[in-house]
Amino acid sequence: MHRSPILVSSLSAALLALSASSLVAQEPAAQVHQTEVRPTGQIEYKAKDFSHLFGMPGFGDKLLKDHFTLYAGYVKNTNLLTSILNDLAADGKQRMPPWAEIKRRFGWEFDGMRLHELYFENLGGRDPIAKSSPLYKKMVDQWGSFDGWKNDFYATGIMRGIGWAILYQDKETGQLFNIWINEHDLGHLAGGTPLLAMDVWEHAYMPQYGLDRAAYIEAFYKNIDWRVVEKRYESANPKAV
Repeated sequence: MHRSPILVSSLSAALLALSASSLVAQEPAAQVHQTEVRPTGQIEYKAKDFSHLFGMPGFGDKLLKDHFTLYAGYVKNTNLLTSILNDLAADGKQRMPPWAEIKRRFGWEFDGMRLHELYFENLGGRDPIAKSSPLYKKMVDQWGSFDGWKNDFYATGIMRGIGWAILYQDKETGQLFNIWINEHDLGHLAGGTPLLAMDVWEHAYMPQYGLDRAAYIEAFYKNIDWRVVEKRYESANPKAV
């Protein structure tokens, strides 16, 4: 069986292989999403194609192209870490430091992949949220008005730090929350449903907007695909439709 070089290296070498430089994708980002089962039973993730977003107002093509490449890096490293963990387990090294540290890292890479998919999928819209939609009514019920929700989401996204602003729903109560996610993996609501994701890492806006995150957030608002967000809500709340 083929073994990764990391398996025979020290812990420091394993972590070096997962340094920032190794996280930049070396493959085209625009690929059709699909999964295939390897002979070992491992699922291989493929980057989704979001090239339909090119030409979107407020988002330059270079900004999007670079962002797609970064996203593809998370897909690539999710597969890489899965493979390394499987190899270490096959060698009986699950109690060794390299396995533990890579295990800790896995959620960061996987969430980076999934959050970018949610983000790109809820972009590209042109129409405002439908006032007749169950989601709109829920927002008004909780925040008093749609603008009340919008202001709260803006305040979440403009906070200092790197991460994500996400509109979450608690499945148990139906309550909506605008949540700050630190980096990719800290702050998620257990069992919650993410409805709207906004990337507020610097790479999402600084190449085009510099330090003006507020202008980026306004551009984001104008390009939300509310049909996608509404469908996420309706899928989680079939009785509300």
